[in-house]
Amino acid sequence: MEKKKPRPSEIDIYAHWEKEKKLSSNNEGSLVRQVILGGQDGLVNVLGLILGVAGATNDPKLIIIAGLAATAAESISMAAVAYTSSKAEKEHYIKELEKERWEIKNVPEVEREEIRLIYMKKGFRGNALDSAVDTICSNEKLWLETMMTEELGLADGNKINPKSEAVIVGFSSVIGSLVPLLPFIFLTGSTAIIGSLVFSISVLFLVGAYKGKLMVGNWIKSGVEMMLVGFGAAIAGYAIGSYLGVNI
Repeated sequence: MEKKKPRPSEIDIYAHWEKEKKLSSNNEGSLVRQVILGGQDGLVNVLGLILGVAGATNDPKLIIIAGLAATAAESISMAAVAYTSSKAEKEHYIKELEKERWEIKNVPEVEREEIRLIYMKKGFRGNALDSAVDTICSNEKLWLETMMTEELGLADGNKINPKSEAVIVGFSSVIGSLVPLLPFIFLTGSTAIIGSLVFSISVLFLVGAYKGKLMVGNWIKSGVEMMLVGFGAAIAGYAIGSYLGVNI
């Protein structure tokens, strides 16, 4: 007869909850998003550009200069976009936070009713509903957090660091941009073109697969999707460059 597994104690449950909370507060998902955003954008854009230049000219110096110029422009642009967008997101969160705080202090009966409606939609009724509403509304911090997450659907914007996001996205863009450029430093002609394409789509597949492993989803599908994005950009860039090289 198979023995029943013992139920976890309250201490074990609390320890597990604290561990999950700590992992969540590390913003690992946000960091991965920033790295992939900068790295993928830099790699795909520079890959398309330098293969376009390579299709128009056989001058390796011109290809490398174009790639380095694109790397600088792309990285600065991505860092600026990351900074302004994350700053706007944070400012929006703070604005809504202050609005909800004012409403809780000045029209608490309205905000209390909103809490009631939120938990009614979750299936709470009768004493369970009254208890949930009383518990939340007796703690202003909990009340405010509930309004922000449940009513407005906003994550904690105070954790957003625009400067940090700009640095991470910008640096990731530099690294990603250098991937398709490296083969042209050591190789020439069609060998460099093929090497850049193979190396770039391989890196894209690995990054996509890692994202799929880390997040929810099929890692193979995620890798293939990211690889196809880079391959499409490369083909488009090379085709345009070849056409212009012949017709100019």
